[in-house]
Amino acid sequence: NEGNAYFGEKDYGRAVRAYSEGLRQRCEDAELRAVLLSNRAAAHCRLGNYRSALADATQARKLKPDHLKAIVRGALCHMELKNFSEAIAWCEEGLRIDSKEKKLLEVRTKADKLKVKLTALEPFWRSELILPLISRVMLSLELLCERNIKLVVDPSSEEEEISDGLAEISLNGFHSDSATGAKVHLDADGNLSWPVLFLYPEHEQTDFIEAFHENSRFIDHLIVMFAELPPWDLERKYLPSNLELYFEDEERAEMYELNPEHTLLQVLQHQRYFVKAGTPTVLAFVKRSPFSKKYFSSKKVHRL
Repeated sequence: NEGNAYFGEKDYGRAVRAYSEGLRQRCEDAELRAVLLSNRAAAHCRLGNYRSALADATQARKLKPDHLKAIVRGALCHMELKNFSEAIAWCEEGLRIDSKEKKLLEVRTKADKLKVKLTALEPFWRSELILPLISRVMLSLELLCERNIKLVVDPSSEEEEISDGLAEISLNGFHSDSATGAKVHLDADGNLSWPVLFLYPEHEQTDFIEAFHENSRFIDHLIVMFAELPPWDLERKYLPSNLELYFEDEERAEMYELNPEHTLLQVLQHQRYFVKAGTPTVLAFVKRSPFSKKYFSSKKVHRL
């Protein structure tokens, strides 16, 4: 109920934390857990965390295979992630439960069209579409220059330099050349949202935020991400207030500590921050932990 109240107020971060607190109670009622997961998926969607939302929808569907809301939200997540075949499959599953579900019919129709369009455009990718694509690339570069953001494109070979570089550009800007397929996008107010990768070297784990608004603070995302402690944190050390964030200057082999109160844009504008492959990356460590002391012992570190 608390989560629903926050959701109604459009305070989606608190809604996620409330639903997570409910899940932490380990209730044995599978249907109630499915509802909590499905609702948290909806809140994650509103925050742009489509990968996390999809994980929750998938878990809800496992607990209650006929949970239509979870299926709808999973299909919508696949659409946002451009997984059109998977979106169609989820729609088909939901329509077997309710053949008249309006949202699923709409999503399936849209996914069918986009899948056909992508297939049709494939032969022309490096020919007819090349000039408008280059024009879009130049627009994206202008946006980055205005913000003093430094982008690094690292092609694997000279022969692939042009094709790989273009492959890293979406119609809305740059995107990561990773399995996530997430990309930078520009909203109606002229603000950018980036895919951001969090690395936890001590446990060799990662978190991926699909759409990190450039004016959002790191601490706000940490609070949402660790509202529920991850299963690999057996010592329960990964609390937002107990973490330090860094980025690595690969060229100089140096580490820079970030202020969690800073926004993503403030960090990207740092004179030594270079965005590689369209995906900003930060490393998270537990404060004064034996692992972090050993990790930094052989590195030059610029601390706050």
